[in-house]
Amino acid sequence: MMSLNKKSKVVTQGDDRAPARSMLRAVGLTDEDMNKPFIGIANLVSDVTPCNVHLDRIAQKVKIGVRDAGMVPMMFGTITISDGISMGTEGMKASLVSREIIADSIEAVVFGESLDGLLAVAACDKNMPGVMMAMARLNVPSIFVYGGAILPGKYDGKDINIQDMFEAVGAYSRGDLSLKQLIDMEKVACPGEGACSGMFTANTMSSAIEAMGMSIPGASSIPAVDPRNEAVAVKSGEFLIDLIKKDIKPRDIMTKRAFENAITTVLAMGGSTNAVLHLLAMAHEAEVDLNIEDFNTLSEKTPYITNLRPGGKYVMSDVDKAGGVPVILKELLNAGLLHGDVLTITGKTMTENLSEITTKPDNEVIYSHNTPRSSTGGLVILKGNLAPEGAVFKVAGTKHVKHEGPAKVYNSEREAFNAITSGKVVDEDVVIIRYEGPKGGPGMQEMLAVTGAIMGAGLGDSTMLITDGRFSGATRGPSIGHVAPEAAVGGPIAFVENGDIVSMDADTKELILHISDEELSNRKKDWTAPEINVKNAFLRKYAKLVSSASIGAVTSGD
Repeated sequence: MMSLNKKSKVVTQGDDRAPARSMLRAVGLTDEDMNKPFIGIANLVSDVTPCNVHLDRIAQKVKIGVRDAGMVPMMFGTITISDGISMGTEGMKASLVSREIIADSIEAVVFGESLDGLLAVAACDKNMPGVMMAMARLNVPSIFVYGGAILPGKYDGKDINIQDMFEAVGAYSRGDLSLKQLIDMEKVACPGEGACSGMFTANTMSSAIEAMGMSIPGASSIPAVDPRNEAVAVKSGEFLIDLIKKDIKPRDIMTKRAFENAITTVLAMGGSTNAVLHLLAMAHEAEVDLNIEDFNTLSEKTPYITNLRPGGKYVMSDVDKAGGVPVILKELLNAGLLHGDVLTITGKTMTENLSEITTKPDNEVIYSHNTPRSSTGGLVILKGNLAPEGAVFKVAGTKHVKHEGPAKVYNSEREAFNAITSGKVVDEDVVIIRYEGPKGGPGMQEMLAVTGAIMGAGLGDSTMLITDGRFSGATRGPSIGHVAPEAAVGGPIAFVENGDIVSMDADTKELILHISDEELSNRKKDWTAPEINVKNAFLRKYAKLVSSASIGAVTSGD
């Protein structure tokens, strides 16, 4: 094994390393261990959210797999912020920032301890892009291990999940739901451990990572409570030692073609708008030339072939019952929409991984590419004088693909939420929420409380929401986010006034503020950039470093 510990040997080999070896012996290492590869196990277990509460059980199985493969496991932890819990509070500003903290902390440990490989056990929304960004930066043999999704709850004989709870708040504010009904739903919507059950951000990213070839095939749709997850965790050690022997690193796998496979899968599954932000960020760290326009190029030829919430009926556990994400990948491969020759963590190509998949789409949860729910993908990038660098619109599950109406402008999420729940937003309105972008928030809050209130108030088919912030993967309806440039840096969204006519057309991919260029220029002359006044040091640092959402809202440089 001596030749496989390329990085850790600087810690363990030589007479002058006796002090380091002394400390390693104190944590249980033997003479034999000093010649084995040292493997970091990034364990994102946390009691703050059901997404992560069970991850230590998975991580301990990963540890066994690493030992069984003849390597030395070194477990360490990092943070998680629960979007579902912090949503609608000031704490939501920390969510996207946590992605950068996760990436930085994993990079620091693996670099600082001279580790030879990395296994990351994660589940919540920002966990997954955070660990993938770290893997891309470090470029040591690495594998992602997903903790799995939560099962749906049951209320009044129907499956429900966290999306229903946010929409229930809107229905309650409108008087369409009693307080007792709201509390009864609250008690059953999240029945146990696991990431949110629909095709929200966590399951979007787990599917994208599998499609990219960075996780064990078939693992991304296994429910959190299913013991198969533990078997996958043990197996990860076997796959990782093979990667180390073959010297296969993340950047060998995370190529432009692999990112295109990930995007195609997200589009086919009606995935979260956050995938745009996260895949751009991951590509940035992998030094892959991925552009926001690539999403439109792929969307135009990718069919939408799943019936998953929030734009459909089913959840991730139903995908698992229908054969899992490999059935979707095989369908896309058969349609000529995936690059089958890309390398994966199995050491095989995508085509080889899928060669034994014989399960066909059931045309209920997963559709054939010949009979899709839509002939184009679930996300569209809009541009125009309101969003010169782009904005993201999730068209999956909505027929509201064109809109024109008067603007109602709000300078914070909370201001808009209060207006909606008090009945101040009406049919045809275009709700503008600004100064919630990466710098302006800072932190680019998700707007699930707002979008849930809109749907619950019965305005989902008659209004449009536009923001320089972002949305939860559970958002549905005509909601447009990631408007760039953002208001805080003088983007056009800063100059919209109440009553201005705004239009959106998903077919032409346009987002237009209907005022003249001269009027827009005049408004800009009178504008002063607001002071970003936050007390939290980590938010101040983020606001100073963060890039535009159009390139992933990264903090590691242009």
